Amino acid sequence: MSLKVYNTLSGQKEEFVPINPGEVKIYTCGVTVYDVNHVGHGRSLIVFDMIRRYLRYLGYNVKFVRNFTDVDDKIINRAKNECVPFTVIADRYIKEYFQDAENFRIEPADVEPRVTTHIPDIIDFIQRLIEKGYAYEVEGDVYFAVRKFKDYGKLSKRSIDELIAGARVEPGEKKRDPLDFALWKASKAGEPSWDSPWGKGRPGWHTECCAMIFKHLGETIDIHGGGLDLTFPHHENELAQAEALSDKPFARYWIHNGLVTVNGQKMSKSLGNYITLKEIYAKYEPDILRLLVLSVHYRSPLDFSWEKMEETKKAYERLKNAMEEYEVLKKLPVNENFEGHLYDAIAKAEQGFYAAMSDDFNTPEALASLFGLVREMNILKDRAVKEGGISRKALESYREAKEVIHKIGRDIFGLFDSLQPCIEEELKDVAVEKVAELAEIDKEEKELIEMLIEVRNIARKQKNFEIADMIRDRLSEMGVVLEDTPVGTKWKKK
Repeated sequence: MSLKVYNTLSGQKEEFVPINPGEVKIYTCGVTVYDVNHVGHGRSLIVFDMIRRYLRYLGYNVKFVRNFTDVDDKIINRAKNECVPFTVIADRYIKEYFQDAENFRIEPADVEPRVTTHIPDIIDFIQRLIEKGYAYEVEGDVYFAVRKFKDYGKLSKRSIDELIAGARVEPGEKKRDPLDFALWKASKAGEPSWDSPWGKGRPGWHTECCAMIFKHLGETIDIHGGGLDLTFPHHENELAQAEALSDKPFARYWIHNGLVTVNGQKMSKSLGNYITLKEIYAKYEPDILRLLVLSVHYRSPLDFSWEKMEETKKAYERLKNAMEEYEVLKKLPVNENFEGHLYDAIAKAEQGFYAAMSDDFNTPEALASLFGLVREMNILKDRAVKEGGISRKALESYREAKEVIHKIGRDIFGLFDSLQPCIEEELKDVAVEKVAELAEIDKEEKELIEMLIEVRNIARKQKNFEIADMIRDRLSEMGVVLEDTPVGTKWKKK
């Protein structure tokens, strides 16, 4: 099943074909570190964490880069107000960011560059734009000449005429055209600055990402991502600079997540509805926010409220409870007359899940497939409890359904990390029980061997090699030899 993603550049869904087969290079714009992170930041982090996890689950080798803007007007102003160097502010909120990311189980990027450690790369990038005639210097400032890039506006679907109507020159700017934007800003008294061919100054916001992408990922990347509010002017300006310099496409796919409102209003400190990630974490475990974010398509607006968090908490508990009910079923007497199993429901849920995820990461539909499986699990469980017994086949199918939900939730959605220890212990218990059964029940030997191999394969996928090796060794003691092949595990008697 091919993956399709919505490309902001083309305005439609496209089949995802990476530049190099089997490899995906992703860059997302990170935070400007002048304050604590809010729920809007959280949504973007969770969305691209999910996208990265799913691409990796599909077998791609993903290189993921997310930056920090650690010098900026807001950082400088906060430093002045607190009478500290700007680096104190930047370091403080980078530390806050990493704590939030850890709390909400956001996997670290492969590279997390800071602007201030890439000044030479940025200066070189700007110098080459000047040499190609796309940029110019005026009294220590350097600007990008927008009209020289003929495709300007293609990402945000804006024409030059439309942009001219809203363009203006801010006080102190020396640019030749109202549309032009700053690549390098001459330093002001008391501001941080670096030496450059144009005098002391610091980078413009739109240039830093281009230079870091070129350094860490190359001139053309597979996916460039960020919030919808970055489409214009930030990403439009990035695209113009990068393609003007390289004469190559900058990114094959531009992916933007929708914005967050709070109770139907724009989030704002002045309105008193500014929700930080720390506030959420103090009230709920991280899985609840992750599930709320994933319950809405990433391109749609997300309206946050504490009532929705409560609703999401109940939905999360339905998932968790369905997995935990396996312990109840294990204690029921064996009744081979019990009719029914979950294998058909598992196949339907998996098919629905991957179909939804392959359709532009449609997490709401993917979750619906998982909840459909939970419904079937509950029906089977209730009937088994009522009848006072369950067959081995039905019990094994319930365990497999539980593993499907846990594996998808953990590997792709970043859920259920807190359940991992008990899942591993349970897997070990299952292995021990199956080995004991194999030793005692000759008439069902073939079926039990295959069940054990299935448990071992699950353990290997979860990197629980201790359990996998234990199963292999015990089977060997009983005269069963395993052979792992590219098409699966084969077995034979000694």
